[in-house]
Amino acid sequence: MNTTYFNYIRGFLNIMNFIKKTALTLFMAISLGAISTTAFAAEAVAAPAADSAASVTQTISHVEEALAKAQQGDFSESLLHIKSARESAESITGNKDVLKQANSSVIQGQIQVKQGNKEKSTVELAKALELYKSL
Repeated sequence: MNTTYFNYIRGFLNIMNFIKKTALTLFMAISLGAISTTAFAAEAVAAPAADSAASVTQTISHVEEALAKAQQGDFSESLLHIKSARESAESITGNKDVLKQANSSVIQGQIQVKQGNKEKSTVELAKALELYKSL
């Protein structure tokens, strides 16, 4: 009976040690995660203007390619460039009204490209291109 009692205590202590180690590991992981998130947030705030200028250039390039492909009737390639333009336009900062109009024109151009309407898609994409160039 004495051995059974000690085996029970030893098993209980093993379980408690496992719980303690697991809790410590989780605490460390959460602490390190919080520190690294703070560091990334500080880096992200550092250079938004440079990212915005690069995004404008990249967006203009994609819209130009989408417009050229739409004029050629290559709608699948045009859609790929429109999607890339929309992704790169997300990080543009500047005049919110002009940006909203440009994004709206890109979306309308995308709708027209999906419908296979060459004339309307080129009009919308050309309008978006001019708006992005004005940023």
